[in-house]
Amino acid sequence: MSTEQTIRAAAFRSKIMSADDAAALVPPGANVGMSGFTGSGYPKAVPQALARRIEAEHAVGRPFKIGVWTGASTAPELDGALAKAKGIELRLPYQSDPVCREEINAGRMEYIDIHLSHVAQFVWFGFLGKLDVAVIEVTEILEDGTLVPSTSIGNNKTWIDLADKVIIEVNSWQNPALRGMHDIYYGTRLPPHRTPIPILAAGDRIGQPVFSVDPAKVVAVVETHGPDRNTAFSPPDATSQAIAGHILEFFEHEIARGRLPRGLLPLQSGVGNVANAVMAGLGSGPFEGLSAYTEVLQDGMLELIRSGRMTLASATGLSLSPEATRIFNDEAEALKKHVVLRPQEISNHPEVIRRLGVIAMNGMIEADIYGNVNSTHIRGTRIMNGIGGSGDFARNGYLSIFMTPSTAKGGTLSAIVPMATHVDHTEHDVQVIVTEQGLADLRGLSPKQRARVIIDNCAHPSFRPALDDYFARARAGAAGQHTPHLLDEAFRMLTSLPLSDKTC
Repeated sequence: MSTEQTIRAAAFRSKIMSADDAAALVPPGANVGMSGFTGSGYPKAVPQALARRIEAEHAVGRPFKIGVWTGASTAPELDGALAKAKGIELRLPYQSDPVCREEINAGRMEYIDIHLSHVAQFVWFGFLGKLDVAVIEVTEILEDGTLVPSTSIGNNKTWIDLADKVIIEVNSWQNPALRGMHDIYYGTRLPPHRTPIPILAAGDRIGQPVFSVDPAKVVAVVETHGPDRNTAFSPPDATSQAIAGHILEFFEHEIARGRLPRGLLPLQSGVGNVANAVMAGLGSGPFEGLSAYTEVLQDGMLELIRSGRMTLASATGLSLSPEATRIFNDEAEALKKHVVLRPQEISNHPEVIRRLGVIAMNGMIEADIYGNVNSTHIRGTRIMNGIGGSGDFARNGYLSIFMTPSTAKGGTLSAIVPMATHVDHTEHDVQVIVTEQGLADLRGLSPKQRARVIIDNCAHPSFRPALDDYFARARAGAAGQHTPHLLDEAFRMLTSLPLSDKTC
C-alpha cells in the first residue's frame, strides 16, 4: 500500500522520517511506552534504531538507558535488541525474551512484575512516574487523524494519552481488514469518579474502533513493512492431551451437576502448548456456542471460531503460529464478526471477569501440596517470564484452573512440591490443579484435605512417596496443624539436586 493509502491525514505526512531520526528523539533516561502484546502489534523499526544509537553512545563512553513499558512480551526486534545493547534500565510489566531474562537474573536490569490489569491504572495514578515517549504500531492513519490499531491493543491507549511525545510506526504489512475489529473504550475514570464498565457479554462493543491522538504530540511517523513474531505451537503430545482430557472431563462433570451451562462460560486461556491442546480438545468435545474473554487469541481458539464451535472471542492481542497468521489474514474480514480486540485494562478487568463468570485456565511452574502456585520463578529467585494476566483471571474467575506437566527437566524435578519456592497465586485463588496424572478439585477443602487430593491425583508416581512421607511427618511433628510444614526441610527435594538442575 502507498503512503497516501496508509497515512491519509496530510498533517501527519510532514512528520514522516526514518527510524533512526525518530530514535534520535528519545532522550537518555526516558520512560518509553511501546506497543505490543505476546509478539503482536509491536514497533519493529524504531526500537532497533534506538538500540543502534545506544550501542554507539556506549562505544564512546556515554551512558544511555531507558525504561521500557509495554503491554506484555514483545519480540527480538524490541526486547531482544534493546537488552542486547544494554539499553534497558527498567522493564515492566511482563517479558519472555531470553536476553532480557539473562540481564534481569544477573542483576543488570531492574524488572517490575505487575498484574496486567494494573499497568494502565498505575500509570494514570502516577505510581510509576512520568511517561516521556510512546512508540506505537498502527495499520493506518485516517483522514481525521485517528489511528487504526494493529494486531494488539495492550496499553496503547494509555501510552498515547499520557506520553509527552508520540512516535507512530505505520506498518503496511498488517492487513487493512483489521479496521473495525478493535473496541477502544474511553470511559474509564480515576477514583472517585469511576463508573461501571458496561460489558454484559463477551462480544459487547462499548468504545470506538480507533485511537484518538493529539496531533501536536506526534513527533514522528515511520513507515514499516514487516510481520509480527510468530511462534509455532508443538503438536499436542501425550502429556498435553492427557491434561486437556482431564479438564474436558471436569467440564462435563460440572455440566452434569448443573454448575456450568452446556456452552460453558467465557473461556480464558494462557499462552502455550498445553493451553492450545485444551482448545483443540474443545473442538472435538460435545460443547457448542463457546465464547472467550481472554488476553490472546491462539491457534486453538481461532480453529474453534472457524469451525463454528466458538461464536465470539474477546482479547487484547494475537498469539498465532505462522500458518494460523496466514489463515487469520486471509479471513480477517469475516473474522471481524467473531473477534474483538480491546485495551488490556478492559480485557483483564476484574469487574468484567467476575461479572461474566470467566473460566480461567493458566500454566504454572510448580504448586505446593496445599495449593499455592508459583507461575514466575525458577527455584524462588530466577524470574522466568512474569505473572502476566493469570492473577487477574484466577482471583476473579468463576473457575480458577492451573495446569502443568507433573515433572520437568527430564523427570528430575517435581512440579508438585512440599512448599512453593515463590507464591504468585495463594491457595485462596486456586480451585483446580491439573497435571497429566489427574485433576485435583480443591473447592471446599481444608489445607490438609487439599494436600491429600493434590498428592494422590497430580504428583508423578516417582515423587509421590517422598511427598507422602513429608506430609505424614509434617502432620506428626509440625508445631501447627492447620497447614503442617517442616520448615527445616520443606525445600529438601530442591536442595538435594545438583546445581545444574536448578537453572532456568
